[in-house]
Amino acid sequence: MDRVLANGSSDRGATVQPHHPQRVFHIEILSPRQNAPDLDAGLAALADKYRQIVDAGHVACFTDNPLGNLAFQGTELIQELGLPVRPGQVSIHLNTFHTRRDLDAILDAATNLKIDDILVISGDGSERLPKLRGRDLGIEAETVTSVELVAHLQRTCPGRFRIGVAFNPYEPREHEMEKLRRKLDAGAGAVTTQPIIGQDPSIADLRALGATVIVEAWMSKKLHLLSDCVGYALPADETYDPLENLRTLLRTYDGCGFYLAMLGMKTQFPLLRDIWS
Repeated sequence: MDRVLANGSSDRGATVQPHHPQRVFHIEILSPRQNAPDLDAGLAALADKYRQIVDAGHVACFTDNPLGNLAFQGTELIQELGLPVRPGQVSIHLNTFHTRRDLDAILDAATNLKIDDILVISGDGSERLPKLRGRDLGIEAETVTSVELVAHLQRTCPGRFRIGVAFNPYEPREHEMEKLRRKLDAGAGAVTTQPIIGQDPSIADLRALGATVIVEAWMSKKLHLLSDCVGYALPADETYDPLENLRTLLRTYDGCGFYLAMLGMKTQFPLLRDIWS
């Protein structure tokens, strides 16, 4: 069985040999904020996490200024920390809160590092994060959404990247599905959901579209943090078991990829080798 890479391709013919070729997770790496109080320690921990992920054959996924907090880019971290890039094992998030100059620099760095998986998201802004404008991309649109950003990548970087996009099942279904169709029409080849608790009927709709579906699992017991991420209040559940939820997702959505957010490297990561059994 070929593993599913970060944004929709197979790894048929790849040279990387993970512990279990069919058991590959996309594991989120939160980039440290640039004003973090103990930045050196944070960078050392990130480098260790990254190496553990890629050595186990998984895909390391770098966020892009999560929740509007100015953070280091994945490409910057890889370059500065001298981290190895293996084919198909690195994915970077890319949102719409950049200047055109910074956007080009990120894409050029990704190309030079041979990173070819990008997850395009709209992102969260802040006063320190300028939003792309239509004229920055040479289009007439007033604002740039993930649809326009996907189209820009396809137009200016044809064939350089496998492009994925996000889907929020907590939004009204028809509205979110229409947005997704526009993203796919613009050239995206894969869909990563917001974290799913248990089961969600929207997954069947996503699979029917023919794109690769990557189901996100919330690996923290703190569901209130998930509420902040998805923008909707979720019911508190003190009995929530992230590992059991992951097992449920694996059983329910066989054939999908799986993205792990907030994974505990000391307590949960060692268990991934046997989680499918």
